[in-house]
Amino acid sequence: MNSISPNLNIMIKASEKASKILIRDFGEVEKLQVSLKGPNNFVTNADKKVEETIIKELNKSKKNFSILTEESGFIENKDKNNFWIIDPIDGTTNFLNGVPHFCISIALLVDNEIISGVIYDPIKDEIFYADKNGGAYLNNKSVRVSKKSSIAECLYSANFRKNLPEDLVVRNTGSAALDLAYVSSGRFDGCLHKNVNLWDIAAGIILIKEAGGIVDSFELNKFNKINIKASNERINKDLNKKFNIF
Repeated sequence: MNSISPNLNIMIKASEKASKILIRDFGEVEKLQVSLKGPNNFVTNADKKVEETIIKELNKSKKNFSILTEESGFIENKDKNNFWIIDPIDGTTNFLNGVPHFCISIALLVDNEIISGVIYDPIKDEIFYADKNGGAYLNNKSVRVSKKSSIAECLYSANFRKNLPEDLVVRNTGSAALDLAYVSSGRFDGCLHKNVNLWDIAAGIILIKEAGGIVDSFELNKFNKINIKASNERINKDLNKKFNIF
């Protein structure tokens, strides 16, 4: 593995350990699709188990850091300026329905700036990660945002369609975190999401920035109802110039 910070190394190890639970439970949730009870309660428990495993692993080295998670909310510890941002299963609806497109997302925020992030897709065994000023990587290979300059040639991810240009090609994958990871690696050319949570996008923000992309600014102390727009620099300028999306 390329040179990474100690904190990012901890995050990667935590996501890898938690992914074993996720892979096992995903196999079970597929079976529950045909049961009368359904998988809802099972998925809620899976979320909690993954979260607990991640927090336990992170606390082994940084027990004073505060924590923001989807399931437990904000957990205030002694260190209030440094905290982990965790989404144990981003793409829960996909997971719930046996669709193999979901991930674990962990970010580290220090003094109101995201400095490290990891997004791990356990089914495809793809791990996206980045440190501030260290570049962005997918499975140890450096990645960059796309080089496209024409919006007409682009493929965007979005969780809405209203008010978008008719000629803008979009996909709604059900996982904001993976959408951002895909932008960082050039699979998607951009990402447009409304009313998402900080834990959905925190890791993806540092990935895109370190991959040479642009993420429109917003306040990091806002945990919910966030609108985010991200792409390469040239497309971002054209999109802002031609269309008033947010």
